[in-house]
Amino acid sequence: MAAKFKSDPHLAIAHVLFIDVVGYSKLLVNEQREVVQELNQVVRKTPQFRKSDGAGKLIRIPVGDGMALVFFLTPEEPVQCAMEIARALKNHPRLRLRMGVHSGPVDQVRDVNDRINVAGAGMNIAQRVMDCGDAGHILLSKRVADDLAQDALWCPHLHELGEIEVKHGAKLGVVNLYTEEIGNPEVPQKFRELRRDAETPGFRLGGKPGKLRWALIAVAAIIVIALVVGVLFRSRRGALSFAGGHLSAPSLASVPAVPEKSIAVLPFENLSEEKANAFFADGVQDEILTDLAKIADLKVISRTSVTQYKSSIARNLR
Repeated sequence: MAAKFKSDPHLAIAHVLFIDVVGYSKLLVNEQREVVQELNQVVRKTPQFRKSDGAGKLIRIPVGDGMALVFFLTPEEPVQCAMEIARALKNHPRLRLRMGVHSGPVDQVRDVNDRINVAGAGMNIAQRVMDCGDAGHILLSKRVADDLAQDALWCPHLHELGEIEVKHGAKLGVVNLYTEEIGNPEVPQKFRELRRDAETPGFRLGGKPGKLRWALIAVAAIIVIALVVGVLFRSRRGALSFAGGHLSAPSLASVPAVPEKSIAVLPFENLSEEKANAFFADGVQDEILTDLAKIADLKVISRTSVTQYKSSIARNLR
């Protein structure tokens, strides 16, 4: 059957500028009203706003503590407007804004007040780009930045921040736009936290990226189970078997009899030069104990029950 196509397509590529007042919710009601009125005046006076609005190619949407401006001609329109707004803010110190820009598909719809509104990925992603910023930031999606990079005039002002995970697990490339006079050159807080986590012990081990953390734990678990097999304690046994070696019974004389099907995972020693990784060794053991505890009819010995053998095991492993 031949595919059916719409005779009246609705989707259009829009260039969206999302604007948000930072700290808006902390203001009193009368202060919120004054800030919104001040923001409206600043935006309406910008040359790009007047030009696009006069051409009938601009949709204005109030969004609680800010607004969305939807342009339809070029990706430069929202960026130029954002820069003009940022420049005007020098005379309005009370207005602390963050802005985000994205180009994408949208559909014009009518809201409950029978006014023209816009929905679609172009709007959603523009808001998520903005959400990555702090006061003073003008952030662009990688798509918009790539388009602007075709013009040498924009290139010096585009500073790539990298990828960040946003709503629904989507990865979003973000670029910071600033000049010597406008914008915020500081790395946004969300990106600083992302980089700090990647460099924190436990997220970064032996120079490996943080995303491999759980893979390293899984490998460690396999090695431990293969070599130690958890150190089996059986009732009426007077010795401890460990990886083909043999630890004599004197130190185990006080170990009580335990069920036939039981297992214990001996403590790990942090043998690296990074003392801060000590907690990571404990974390690996905890992960293994948690997984083993899910096996039916298997008694899992707690970490504290085998702590007394830590130094002896370490000597055997060396």
